[in-house]
Amino acid sequence: MVFSSHIFIFYFLVAGLALYYAMPGRRPKHLMLTLLSYFFYGWANPLFVVLMLTSTLIDYMCGLVISGQYGQKEFKVLEPGGQRSRAQRNAMILSICSNLSLLAFFKYFNLGADAYNTLVSTFGAEAMSLGTVIKITLPLGISFYTFQSMSYSIDIYRGDAKPIRNFIDFACYVSMFPQLVAGPIIRFQEVAEQLEHRTYTVVKFARGVCFFCMGMSKKILLANPAGFIADETFNANAVGVIDAWWGIVAYSFQIYFDFSGYSDMAIGLGLMLGFVFPKNFNSPYISQSITEFWQRWHISLSSWLRDYLYIPLGGNRKGNIRTYVNLALVMLLGGLWHGAAFTFIVWGAIHGGMLAFERFQGKDSFYRSLPKPGKIFITYVTVLFAWVFFRADGIGSAFDYCASMIGLGESPDAAGLISGALYTPYRLLSMLAGAIVIWGCPQTWDWTRRITPLKAVICLLLFVLSVVAMTTQSYNPFIYFIF
Repeated sequence: MVFSSHIFIFYFLVAGLALYYAMPGRRPKHLMLTLLSYFFYGWANPLFVVLMLTSTLIDYMCGLVISGQYGQKEFKVLEPGGQRSRAQRNAMILSICSNLSLLAFFKYFNLGADAYNTLVSTFGAEAMSLGTVIKITLPLGISFYTFQSMSYSIDIYRGDAKPIRNFIDFACYVSMFPQLVAGPIIRFQEVAEQLEHRTYTVVKFARGVCFFCMGMSKKILLANPAGFIADETFNANAVGVIDAWWGIVAYSFQIYFDFSGYSDMAIGLGLMLGFVFPKNFNSPYISQSITEFWQRWHISLSSWLRDYLYIPLGGNRKGNIRTYVNLALVMLLGGLWHGAAFTFIVWGAIHGGMLAFERFQGKDSFYRSLPKPGKIFITYVTVLFAWVFFRADGIGSAFDYCASMIGLGESPDAAGLISGALYTPYRLLSMLAGAIVIWGCPQTWDWTRRITPLKAVICLLLFVLSVVAMTTQSYNPFIYFIF
């Protein structure tokens, strides 16, 4: 079930909000929200619910062991930096290993099997290849909820948050449907207090509705038309220079509006339920460096990687060389987190290499002396070349597309045909609107801080337009579902 569907908007959401607010107290509300979330998640495949419930049970039990306060009426925050027993350390290790094992098996089994078969075939040992007939199906959102669930154990172990005593409360945290399948990644310490105490106000609910309407319009009115252009160019056998650049710019619009739109809808739904989720995007395409880009793009993931991977690896505390290695390694793993393909690894390597390069150059970076528009332009172009690998079906296809962008690709025989599909008035207008939103409009987070009658009317009109467009569009994917 996706947010941009009639089933979700007019049936699930309406019924879910009614049932949620009909519950008399905090715990019943958590139980209802958990049941609604399991129904939402199991809509595509009920077996996915079993997997998520297994992960939830393991981390809940590990949290009980880590807290080490079974006989207390109320769990307390552990002392940061304090001594931990062997049982507590083992519980945290079990939590991390179980989550990473689930993620590795379901996300990377197919890649590992294919890589192994390719390797043995290269050396003429086909008899040793794996006869894998069954392909592992990737459960939706497993990359997100495993990171969320894992952060619970780590936060408790570090003394950054108080553990949850009641299983329903924890299950509610892990499974909340607004951000379950595509983020943002909600760390436990960010909502720990809200699980115990939160407010329900008309103002908060109204802001949530506006957030949802804005996110839906990003997805339907901007991401989908841009996605059509990107698909046409990447699926073509060969494209010219202008078409290649048009296609990758369209893809940069698609992935931004698709994911930031989903994040806006998730934040809006959270506000309707009384939760305040953290900001996940902050105008990333106005960044003046790749370092700044990762402070603005998918903030929940970049901050998670920083706090749970980069800093534990040593961060920048162990010398320059170690810092560069840590940056590159974190981004390589970030690329692999996005998908089980070598193209994602190359995408992560590009960003990791640029982060290390900018760190090495410091204020003397070759483009930091440029005026602001020049820095934004170079950063955006770098991001575009990296997006090619993120979008392409394979390494070879990615390099071919990059060659087309710099005029070294094959001359397309049917250039006129593809151009006729790419540059229709509707698609030109939608791309222009996307550019205005990206480089000229405030973020949804800031725009919805104060809801005026005019803003309410704008949100209503955007919602109606989105619903009308949704009924006519045959192209309506959420591309971050596959990550």
